[in-house]
Amino acid sequence: MAQTCEHLGAAHDVDPSGDGCVECLRDGGRWVHLRICMSCGHVGCCNDSPGRHATAHWHDNADHPLIRSFEPGENWWWCYQDELAFEVEGAPPAPSHH
Repeated sequence: MAQTCEHLGAAHDVDPSGDGCVECLRDGGRWVHLRICMSCGHVGCCNDSPGRHATAHWHDNADHPLIRSFEPGENWWWCYQDELAFEVEGAPPAPSHH
């Protein structure tokens, strides 16, 4: 496992795809917590949710390795490729659903 994320260059200023998990909203599913892809803005549910759609999005888009929490007050990032959780000093507050 890496000690530092080597994929921050893949992060972009993104607009969230919505206020909830795209797939859960479409299919009538439920989520526990939300994550936002920092490559495209896809909002998906966490791995504690039945659909695990944030991780599924990464499996379908291997060039989108970074997510952030999409929960109010949480500023952590996760890199799927490096299997690393971290915060980015000086980053703006994380976007979140309402």
